[in-house]
Amino acid sequence: MPTITGGGRRRRRALLWIVVLALLVGGGSQVGAEEFAAEVPSEPGAFSERMKLEEKGEGNPFAITTYKRNYLIPFSYNASANQRTTSGAGDSVDRTEVEFQVSLQFPLVDNLWEKNGRLFLAYTNHSWWQAYNKDASSPFRETNHEPEVMLEIRSGWHILGFDVSSFTFGLVHQSNGRSGTLSRSWNRVQGYLFLERGPLVLALCPWYRIPEKAKTGPDDASGDDNPGMEKYLGYGELIAVYKLGEQTLGVVLRNNLRSEGNKGAIELDWSFPLAGRFKGYVKYFNGYGESLVDYNSSSNRIGVGLLLSDLL
Repeated sequence: MPTITGGGRRRRRALLWIVVLALLVGGGSQVGAEEFAAEVPSEPGAFSERMKLEEKGEGNPFAITTYKRNYLIPFSYNASANQRTTSGAGDSVDRTEVEFQVSLQFPLVDNLWEKNGRLFLAYTNHSWWQAYNKDASSPFRETNHEPEVMLEIRSGWHILGFDVSSFTFGLVHQSNGRSGTLSRSWNRVQGYLFLERGPLVLALCPWYRIPEKAKTGPDDASGDDNPGMEKYLGYGELIAVYKLGEQTLGVVLRNNLRSEGNKGAIELDWSFPLAGRFKGYVKYFNGYGESLVDYNSSSNRIGVGLLLSDLL
């Protein structure tokens, strides 16, 4: 009987995510049209409303469209701060730091397939700044850079009472721009299947990590910076966002789907109106993979700050 290697198991788990996504996409139109026609939402969902607003802004040459959340959290407290993988701050890493994210998207080709598709670039910068660590000269502890190129296909399909608003897939690179033993990076093929029903939006996000060769030594810049990342981040995530009036509730779930050495993460988000376009933002994270440098170290973090742009 043939032996299944660790690499084979990883590929099977990744392919399982992709097959599930393909079945949902391929079967969505027939299932929705025949079996669940009576459950089709009568009004556009929250995600469709966001896409309409994005289309209006893309015609403005002075406007840049947001992608993921944009926020500033001046007080972000990590009860289990990772001391081992921080350069510059030494062993005096403060548990409280500043966290912020900037995320933008740029259209490349619009109106594909009779205005049902588009090609776009996106970039997300997620940073953790030891602003209050005066003993270590307030260094930036970690910054993750994440450029993407994505193809979005919009649909009018329906499944289980949800609108299948769009399917997006493409290539993603993520790195922390550091060298030596603290260098972290990976490349992946990633997809999003967006389902919506009124104020509720679900996103199934599988990915497949593009394999890299093993490092020949600690100073080998061309080898794998983070072997075994799938053991901590898994092969995808499930995102749920609910728009409750002017408030937004969100949850992100990840799991490596392993019976032995099971690991995952959960993120909870709450945004609420403050003044003008600014919102208050509360974010809680527990688990692995909060940042690249901490991908194999569990974090337990809560933060309060300002949200500049929301998901819905």
